[in-house]
Amino acid sequence: MKEILYRLFEHQNLGREESRMILKNIAEGKYADAQVSAFVTVFMMRSISLDEVMGFRDALLEMCTPVHLSEYNPIDIVGTGGDNKNTFNISTAACFALAGAGYKVCKQGNYGATSVSGSSNVIEQHGVKFTSDQDLLRRSIEESNIAYLHAQFFHPALKTVAPIRKQLKVPTFFNVLGPLVNPMRPKRQVLGVYNLKMSRLYSYIYQQEGLDFAVVHSLDGYDEISLTSDFKVVNKQGERIYSAASFGLPESKQEDLFGGNTPEEASVIFDSVLNNTALAAQKNTVIANAAIAILTINPLLSIEEAVDQARVSIESGAALKAFKKFVAINS
Repeated sequence: MKEILYRLFEHQNLGREESRMILKNIAEGKYADAQVSAFVTVFMMRSISLDEVMGFRDALLEMCTPVHLSEYNPIDIVGTGGDNKNTFNISTAACFALAGAGYKVCKQGNYGATSVSGSSNVIEQHGVKFTSDQDLLRRSIEESNIAYLHAQFFHPALKTVAPIRKQLKVPTFFNVLGPLVNPMRPKRQVLGVYNLKMSRLYSYIYQQEGLDFAVVHSLDGYDEISLTSDFKVVNKQGERIYSAASFGLPESKQEDLFGGNTPEEASVIFDSVLNNTALAAQKNTVIANAAIAILTINPLLSIEEAVDQARVSIESGAALKAFKKFVAINS
């Protein structure tokens, strides 16, 4: 690792196979924690290359526990994290809005590393017990329209580095990798990124793999559609900048999206969205992100139709019903 670190300090890039082997060694505990910390933080000082991303991804997928739910052709909504905005669990709430609208979802998530509450934090707050049991995951997606994959149950490398990431409290390349290593390997994905450079990287990877995708970035720095500014969407049809008005929604204020100071506070906001008692800005942000996912599944729909489906899911109680069913199955 010493030689590798020196090369990285000199701004040299790693090859794809070399990156794969390094990450396998990290997962197997072959390096000291201090060395791993130095290694992962290097990538905050320079851009990660395509070969490095793909090599790290190769290693994680090679070592992961696969999930077999492809016959449902589900979608995943996920953010890279690392935007330092500490929002409530917008993408997770959007997943249940989708489930309530009748769409199948297979979401991979984890505990928050750079925010107070990751998707696993808010779901665990409700008594859900994470599982890798294929039969239970299948029952979950059949009966509640959503299966949840807690990343550490499927990726030994992520479990190994979790304490280091938590102590660092800054984004690392694992934020970049997370959306690319869903062990179910969904063919549909909505991904939020915290800068436009990352948008280009992911878009290239998704296009090469023939996925149905949307990469979203709010121009004021959010790794999701925040409605606090204009936002860019990149998909198979090209790229376009939208405003909140494009979705028939008012702009939001940043303070309205704050996720609180504890997982418990974030969980209260999450619940209020599904109970249709949240602030308008909180509900509208979830609706917008769910609508983009609906358009990724059904690109022939109009924006208005997609927004309406997401809104009805929340306001009719269908999203809450899907969530309650999910909790009942997985508790």
